[in-house]
Amino acid sequence: MSAATDDRLSRTIDLMARLIAFDTESSKSNLPIVAFIEDYLRERGVAHVTVPNKAGDKAAVFATIGPMRDGGIVLSGHTDVVPVVGQSWTSDPFTVRRDGARFFGRGTCDMKGFDACCLAMVEEFQAADLKVPIHILLSYDEETTCLGPVDTIARFGADLPRPRAVIVGEPTQMQVADAHKSIATFITTVHGHEAHSSKPFLGANAIEGAAMLVTDLYRLADELAEEGDPSGRFEPAFSSLSVGTISGGTARNILAKSCTFLWEFRGLPGVAQNRALRRLEDYAASTVLPRLRRYAPDARIETVTEVEVPGLAAEPGSVAETLALKLTKSNRTIAVPYATEAGRFQTAGVPTVVCGPGSIDQAHQPDEFVEESELAACLGFLRALTLEVS
Repeated sequence: MSAATDDRLSRTIDLMARLIAFDTESSKSNLPIVAFIEDYLRERGVAHVTVPNKAGDKAAVFATIGPMRDGGIVLSGHTDVVPVVGQSWTSDPFTVRRDGARFFGRGTCDMKGFDACCLAMVEEFQAADLKVPIHILLSYDEETTCLGPVDTIARFGADLPRPRAVIVGEPTQMQVADAHKSIATFITTVHGHEAHSSKPFLGANAIEGAAMLVTDLYRLADELAEEGDPSGRFEPAFSSLSVGTISGGTARNILAKSCTFLWEFRGLPGVAQNRALRRLEDYAASTVLPRLRRYAPDARIETVTEVEVPGLAAEPGSVAETLALKLTKSNRTIAVPYATEAGRFQTAGVPTVVCGPGSIDQAHQPDEFVEESELAACLGFLRALTLEVS
């Protein structure tokens, strides 16, 4: 390792520690970390814009190094992290702890390690004779809605340069992922009618209705497993759904007035994102509501869609895939089961892949960590990108 490379790695580790010191759980504002990033960019003369959300309590940062023109490459990361409450950490999750070649802390893997790599490379980007720009986009709310980059994406080709490719730095152990599943999350509430449990014909038990709906959703889950994954690339090899929580009722001898359950659907590329919702609504209309309304005409079922994150579909030979494979010196891509912001960019017509340091196996867990070798590999990837676009 050269002295320059070693210095860049040390800078990355220092920046990662400083980024992780900001508690940016998705329920909290990310403006303090945004201010830090803005100061960092400003001190180096990097052109950037801050794109706030409607509430004004969060923002994305879009930086441009090189000529202010279309056709550049976006390095996309997010600043938010998942909560640590209830997890058994062996050290402060917001203070980076080194143990050998591993760095522990919330966000080391997902994904402030990648963010730090990008920021640490700014001077090298500036020193190069870039023919097209390298952009750094650091967003918010990736862990909840993946809506953080949407307002910035909407400005591509308007008052911001339109890139030709996006590389999302989620943890893939620096392998190139060209596909991932979509995710949609829902809140379903069954409204029944309270009555004494000894006389069920006087009311409608919302828990019974919810149980019927959940049972049918898991029938759909079995059907999806039977359909499998035609591409043979995903693990698990099918679209999946899960009910995470269910609650309702007042007492065992009262027919439940209401019952609510939270559930999600993760669809393979090409599978309609609303497939499970359509199934629930059809079954509710044909079977569950008629049963509930035998004795309670006002019974109803409401479903609220919380989040819809599009999947990433493989685009063999795309600009993003070709570039990332060249930079990683690889000839194969992978598919990942988790959702990312990549689908947001692809939906907007920008070729996108996922490639970043660390393993998803360490993400969202207590004692989350990233290997030093992964950070070094990411820096090598970014250095190769610099040469490629110079």
